[in-house]
Amino acid sequence: MLMFCPTCGNLLLVEEGTDSLRFSCNTCPYICKIKRKISTRIYPKLKEVDHVMGGSAAWENVDSTDADCPACAHNRAYFMQMQTRSADEPMTTFYKCCNPTCGHNWRE
Repeated sequence: MLMFCPTCGNLLLVEEGTDSLRFSCNTCPYICKIKRKISTRIYPKLKEVDHVMGGSAAWENVDSTDADCPACAHNRAYFMQMQTRSADEPMTTFYKCCNPTCGHNWRE
């Protein structure tokens, strides 16, 4: 956790005082004794996987190809290719079944 000087706004350092630890500023004479444990936790909100991949809008203008759906054995699927690894490896192909009752997603 970072603490900032209320006087000048610079980062406070933790140093050992005569009887306890204390915050001190390098640029001004501000000193504050640490009397209790100070901690905070901030958990970032993670994005949903759909939003990272473009969401439902990513499948609006894609081509279709002959591919067998593993869920319903339909022989047609929409596809899109994306570079998910380093540039010297092949692109990952994502498929979505063309069957409106299925809509299964898979990748190869």
